[in-house]
Amino acid sequence: MSSSFRADHVGSFLRPAELLDARRAQMPAAELHALEDRQILRVLKQQREIGFDVFTDGEFRRTNFMSDFTDAVEGFDFGDAVSRRWSEDASGPQKAAASSVNGIVTAPLRQRRPLTGHELPFLREHAPGPIKITLPSATQFPAISFKYGITDKAYRDPFALLLAVTDIMAEDMRALAAGGISYLQIDAPRYSYYLDPKWTAWMERELRVDPARMLTASLHADNACFAAARHPGVTLAIHLCRGNNRSHWYAEGGYDAIAERLFHELTVDRFLLEYDDERSGTFEPLRLVPKGKTVVLGLVSTKCPALERKEDLLRRIDEAARFLPLEQLAVSPQCGFASTMEGNLLSEDEQWAKLQLVVETAREVWGPK
Repeated sequence: MSSSFRADHVGSFLRPAELLDARRAQMPAAELHALEDRQILRVLKQQREIGFDVFTDGEFRRTNFMSDFTDAVEGFDFGDAVSRRWSEDASGPQKAAASSVNGIVTAPLRQRRPLTGHELPFLREHAPGPIKITLPSATQFPAISFKYGITDKAYRDPFALLLAVTDIMAEDMRALAAGGISYLQIDAPRYSYYLDPKWTAWMERELRVDPARMLTASLHADNACFAAARHPGVTLAIHLCRGNNRSHWYAEGGYDAIAERLFHELTVDRFLLEYDDERSGTFEPLRLVPKGKTVVLGLVSTKCPALERKEDLLRRIDEAARFLPLEQLAVSPQCGFASTMEGNLLSEDEQWAKLQLVVETAREVWGPK
């Protein structure tokens, strides 16, 4: 199943203005849930009409890609949150949107409810085909939610916090995999730290960890989650992100620095890799991908409205196939369209045109199925 979805998407879609307005106005929960239902039915139908074979709810019930975790788990304090800074170029930091402000862990984590318990039942009932569920990687939280002088009163260091998050995440992924989904994807922005010298320096300075030791711990944490989720008929995937808040980014660099460990050690079926511009490096690291694993080439940008040309996508797929056989490749946008609910800086029509291009390109390269 790892290569059966030739046209893929990362999972999040732009929220309509009606849904954004309802959240900002703090619409009563029952009314908001009904509105989410209607909008999810709309995007499920749109995915089917475009020709996708795997379906998500667009993360419409979330405020950002990781809020399923922070909403379900006690121990985060958003009053003491540290807002992240993002860049659209190497010299232009931008303040993150409000929904991406990262809560600080101030107490031992305690899970209140299943992470996707409010999402899966509706998808099971209404999805017109295989269901994809997305979750943040456990590795997300030590980097953004550990604050010295506060978090270390509950967890002695970022490694201890990583273990605690992994324990929660693994059990939920175990239940999800047995619960009727076809595709489980974790979104892992923090591996990009190892691709970019300014971020490895930040890890040493601010997080006070040895990057090499943290990389090993991160691979072990994600593998513990994938081991728990390994279930017949379920595709397991990881998406590696360089930042996607309101069309901004924070890290750059090719996969070369960690490619061998990443591709050989992570026990996944699919790697969704960003290859939408020169910041992603070359396709050469793909030569290290073992047989049996698929790379989904994120060639279509979710950050800008301009529609790519199909001939350019076909040329780039041919280039990638010099390093990895075509049967081990697929195609997608480089990231979601709305890692935070505010979404990236393009319209819904532009989003659907890009997704249609992904499907058309996949069909031209690999055939209708």
